[in-house]
Amino acid sequence: MYNSLDLFQTAGAMARHAGTRQAVVARNIANADTPDFQAQAIAPFKDVYQDNGGAMMRATRPSHISGADAQPNIRMQQATVGDPSPNGNTVSIEDEMLHSVDVAREHSRALMVYRHAMTVLRTSLGRS
Repeated sequence: MYNSLDLFQTAGAMARHAGTRQAVVARNIANADTPDFQAQAIAPFKDVYQDNGGAMMRATRPSHISGADAQPNIRMQQATVGDPSPNGNTVSIEDEMLHSVDVAREHSRALMVYRHAMTVLRTSLGRS
Protein backbone atom coordinates (compact mmCIF):
# COMPACT_ATOMS: atom_id res chain seq x y z
CA MET A 1 0.00 0.00 0.00
CA TYR A 2 2.62 2.59 1.01
CA ASN A 3 5.24 1.51 -1.57
CA SER A 4 3.69 3.68 -4.27
CA LEU A 5 3.86 6.89 -2.22
CA ASP A 6 6.89 8.99 -3.16
CA LEU A 7 7.43 10.22 0.39
CA PHE A 8 7.95 6.68 1.68
CA GLN A 9 10.27 5.84 -1.22
CA THR A 10 12.33 8.97 -0.59
CA ALA A 11 12.55 8.29 3.16
CA GLY A 12 13.61 4.70 2.45
CA ALA A 13 16.22 5.83 -0.08
CA MET A 14 17.54 8.36 2.43
CA ALA A 15 17.84 5.69 5.16
CA ARG A 16 19.63 3.27 2.77
CA HIS A 17 21.96 6.05 1.67
CA ALA A 18 22.80 6.86 5.31
CA GLY A 19 23.55 3.18 5.94
CA THR A 20 25.92 3.09 2.98
CA ARG A 21 27.65 6.27 4.14
CA GLN A 22 28.02 4.84 7.65
CA ALA A 23 29.66 1.70 6.20
CA VAL A 24 32.18 3.87 4.33
CA VAL A 25 32.95 5.86 7.49
CA ALA A 26 33.42 2.61 9.45
CA ARG A 27 35.75 1.25 6.75
CA ASN A 28 37.80 4.47 6.87
CA ILE A 29 38.13 4.26 10.66
CA ALA A 30 39.04 0.57 10.50
CA ASN A 31 41.84 1.38 8.06
CA ALA A 32 43.14 4.43 9.93
CA ASP A 33 46.55 2.78 10.43
CA THR A 34 46.79 0.99 7.07
CA PRO A 35 49.72 2.36 5.04
CA ASP A 36 48.74 4.21 1.84
CA PHE A 37 45.00 3.83 2.52
CA GLN A 38 43.01 6.64 0.91
CA ALA A 39 39.93 7.81 2.83
CA GLN A 40 36.71 7.55 0.84
CA ALA A 41 33.44 9.41 1.09
CA ILE A 42 29.95 9.45 -0.37
CA ALA A 43 28.14 12.70 -1.06
CA PRO A 44 25.29 13.59 1.31
CA PHE A 45 21.80 12.54 0.23
CA LYS A 46 20.69 16.09 -0.54
CA ASP A 47 23.52 16.45 -3.08
CA VAL A 48 22.75 13.09 -4.68
CA TYR A 49 19.03 13.91 -4.76
CA GLN A 50 19.70 17.30 -6.43
CA ASP A 51 22.02 15.67 -8.99
CA ASN A 52 19.23 13.22 -9.79
CA GLY A 53 16.90 16.07 -10.75
CA GLY A 54 14.82 16.11 -7.58
CA ALA A 55 11.61 14.26 -8.35
CA MET A 56 11.83 10.92 -10.09
CA MET A 57 10.16 10.36 -13.46
CA ARG A 58 7.38 7.77 -13.57
CA ALA A 59 6.03 5.69 -16.44
CA THR A 60 2.24 5.80 -16.65
CA ARG A 61 1.97 2.81 -18.99
CA PRO A 62 4.38 0.22 -20.42
CA SER A 63 4.72 2.06 -23.76
CA HIS A 64 5.59 5.29 -21.97
CA ILE A 65 9.12 6.47 -21.21
CA SER A 66 10.97 4.33 -18.70
CA GLY A 67 11.13 5.73 -15.18
CA ALA A 68 14.28 6.59 -13.25
CA ASP A 69 15.73 4.21 -10.68
CA ALA A 70 14.41 4.65 -7.15
CA GLN A 71 17.93 4.48 -5.72
CA PRO A 72 20.31 6.96 -7.35
CA ASN A 73 23.77 5.74 -8.28
CA ILE A 74 26.10 6.10 -5.33
CA ARG A 75 29.47 7.41 -6.38
CA MET A 76 32.49 6.77 -4.20
CA GLN A 77 35.01 9.56 -4.13
CA GLN A 78 38.27 10.31 -2.42
CA ALA A 79 37.69 12.29 0.76
CA THR A 80 39.15 15.75 0.76
CA VAL A 81 41.78 15.87 3.46
CA GLY A 82 44.89 17.81 4.34
CA ASP A 83 48.33 16.28 4.30
CA PRO A 84 48.60 12.50 4.52
CA SER A 85 50.33 10.92 7.50
CA PRO A 86 53.96 9.77 7.10
CA ASN A 87 52.79 6.29 6.05
CA GLY A 88 50.63 7.76 3.25
CA ASN A 89 47.29 7.26 5.02
CA THR A 90 44.73 10.06 4.52
CA VAL A 91 42.20 9.05 7.22
CA SER A 92 41.55 11.66 9.90
CA ILE A 93 39.81 10.08 12.90
CA GLU A 94 38.38 13.46 13.95
CA ASP A 95 36.85 14.06 10.50
CA GLU A 96 35.45 10.53 10.38
CA MET A 97 33.82 11.01 13.80
CA LEU A 98 32.17 14.20 12.52
CA HIS A 99 31.02 12.35 9.38
CA SER A 100 29.62 9.58 11.58
CA VAL A 101 27.52 12.08 13.57
CA ASP A 102 26.32 13.69 10.33
CA VAL A 103 25.28 10.29 8.96
CA ALA A 104 23.47 9.39 12.19
CA ARG A 105 21.51 12.63 11.93
CA GLU A 106 20.68 11.90 8.29
CA HIS A 107 19.39 8.44 9.23
CA SER A 108 17.36 9.80 12.14
CA ARG A 109 15.88 12.42 9.83
CA ALA A 110 14.81 9.72 7.35
CA LEU A 111 13.15 7.71 10.13
CA MET A 112 11.42 10.81 11.47
CA VAL A 113 10.00 11.62 8.02
CA TYR A 114 8.83 8.02 7.64
CA ARG A 115 7.17 7.95 11.08
CA HIS A 116 5.45 11.28 10.51
CA ALA A 117 4.16 10.18 7.10
CA MET A 118 2.81 6.98 8.67
CA THR A 119 1.03 9.05 11.34
CA VAL A 120 -0.53 11.28 8.68
CA LEU A 121 -1.58 8.23 6.66
CA ARG A 122 -3.11 6.50 9.70
CA THR A 123 -4.94 9.67 10.71
CA SER A 124 -6.35 10.14 7.22
CA LEU A 125 -7.63 6.56 7.33
CA GLY A 126 -9.25 7.14 10.71
CA ARG A 127 -6.87 4.90 12.65
CA SER A 128 -4.67 6.01 15.50
